[in-house]
Amino acid sequence: MREIKALDIKNAVKALFISLNCEIGDDITEKLSNALEIEESETAKAVLSQLLKNNEIARKEQIPLCQDTGMAILFVEYGDKLIVDGDFNEAVNQGVREAYTDGYLRKSVVDDPVFDRKNTNDNTPAVIHTKIVPGETLKITAGAKGFGSENMSKIKMLSPSASVEGVKDFVLETVRTAGPNPCPPIVVGVGIGGTFEQSAQLAKKATFRSVDSKNDDERYASLESELLDEINKMGIGPAGLGGKTTALKVNIEYAPTHIASIPVAVNICCHACRHKSIEL
Repeated sequence: MREIKALDIKNAVKALFISLNCEIGDDITEKLSNALEIEESETAKAVLSQLLKNNEIARKEQIPLCQDTGMAILFVEYGDKLIVDGDFNEAVNQGVREAYTDGYLRKSVVDDPVFDRKNTNDNTPAVIHTKIVPGETLKITAGAKGFGSENMSKIKMLSPSASVEGVKDFVLETVRTAGPNPCPPIVVGVGIGGTFEQSAQLAKKATFRSVDSKNDDERYASLESELLDEINKMGIGPAGLGGKTTALKVNIEYAPTHIASIPVAVNICCHACRHKSIEL
């Protein structure tokens, strides 16, 4: 058994959230640069150039990329031979608390969703998805999800007869309806299978995957490529002002499901798609 201090977890989470809010990942930067090279619209070129410049300034000055510094979401792989010296959830939330306070990040979480809507003033509680895995390591993948894009996400329970065509139609209609609202070019996460709530979690997890990756199953990898091509044919373009690049990537995650359904969730991320990982 291995022991890890709660303080180390707190410090790691704090560093992750400050960093990911101030710099786009290299994979996203490369995709934006590639989009700029193939773009024909002068307006779209100007938008992509501004996005790249914004990232350059934010990275250099260590200031937020966007005024919406998101809600804190974490996917945690927790080794079954690992012991935390302290309260794991509190360590994570304290890391978020300090990141958003000391990093001068906007605090956007309200304690009650309908009635009081009082700001918690520290951007907690974080949303923590924990998976127990073999071993004694702790892997934390953290993301800051802005709600301009989160609000464009949808979920639908399809009948088995809908098949792959029904899945494609739902994903494409969700993106088409979102239009310019999620600050394209976007990253589209698709979760297929499981149950109602699991498909949504899979969709979120899919947005945390590198835009250079593809699904291990060639059938789903092919579907990712097909959906990306169809989305980019829509012409929504950067900032919704037209152009060749509406999406940078479509990532799909799937799970076994019941014989009576095909749950499908679509989670949309803005161009920044802020996430980073650390292994402790």
